[in-house]
Amino acid sequence: MRKPTIKDVAARAQVSLKTVSRVINDETGVHASTRERVQRAVAALGYRPDASARSVRTGQSYAIGLLYDNPNPYYVIAMQSGVLSVCRQTGYGLQIHPCDASSPTLADEIVQLVKHARLAGIVLAPPMSERQPLVDELVANGVRLVRIVSSTTDPQGGSACVYVDDRDAAYDITEHLIQLGHQRIGFLWGGKSHGSSWERHKGYEDALRDYGIALDPDLVVEGDYSFDDGFRGARRLLALPQPPTAIFGSNDEIAAGVLAAARSGGLNVPYDLSIAGFEDSPFSKQSWPPLTTAKQATEEIARHAARRLLHDIREEPDAPAPNEGFSPELVVRGSTAPPRPKG
Repeated sequence: MRKPTIKDVAARAQVSLKTVSRVINDETGVHASTRERVQRAVAALGYRPDASARSVRTGQSYAIGLLYDNPNPYYVIAMQSGVLSVCRQTGYGLQIHPCDASSPTLADEIVQLVKHARLAGIVLAPPMSERQPLVDELVANGVRLVRIVSSTTDPQGGSACVYVDDRDAAYDITEHLIQLGHQRIGFLWGGKSHGSSWERHKGYEDALRDYGIALDPDLVVEGDYSFDDGFRGARRLLALPQPPTAIFGSNDEIAAGVLAAARSGGLNVPYDLSIAGFEDSPFSKQSWPPLTTAKQATEEIARHAARRLLHDIREEPDAPAPNEGFSPELVVRGSTAPPRPKG
């Protein structure tokens, strides 16, 4: 069967080709009932605009990019799904591009990518989004972008962003463990190139301080956002003369590694060791016991970033869209419990 065309949509909705085009491009000036009729025809026919053809025809770009450097596949998949859903709604194409955030020529590489792929703009994910010199150079080269960053408040000024309050969520996780009765709480870092790692560690520190618990550097282990680093970090903590009774991993993949290390050492989770993660990825639900974590709406965050980018690209006449913030929420599951009584 041939693919439906814009002419098919116009015929089914009984409107002109121009009206269909204006609805697909989300332009103003189309009566609500007409817009609804066109949208019903699009849905019924399964019509998908050809972004490259539209670009050639109009001289404008109808594709955006999602750029990331993250070892967590669940995070990347959720980001892709969120941005892609907005692209499908608006008739834009999407180019997904992994990057090496440590590359000294990263700014030039991104500028060339945008130019050669004729991208109208990019959604820039951490850690690249949190490097102000890189962002400044991209903007100076005319790259439209929206950043996703870890921040407790709206980082006003500079380029548009969606920000996530990792610090407050990490505080809630640590407070939960303290209120269960844990005093020795280990912390496993994610990659230090990510602002989220620093914010989650700061939330951990703040909660300990507010509850009068001294920060023990032996209970803090550096690593990356990976299962293997969670396993290694947990083995190191559990070998201490006074091991922790709870461990907070900076994401669920790390926490799953902690769970594996606990099992390999014959520990009963949560009674011998409580474990908490962050992000509410499939790791947190599929493990046994399921992990206490912070629910981060990664797909929704990506959708908001894509919508903000398209708002700027299309230079919509209303007021500039504000930067939007998200606060991950504590989800208590079976991996945390009061520590065993001594003796």
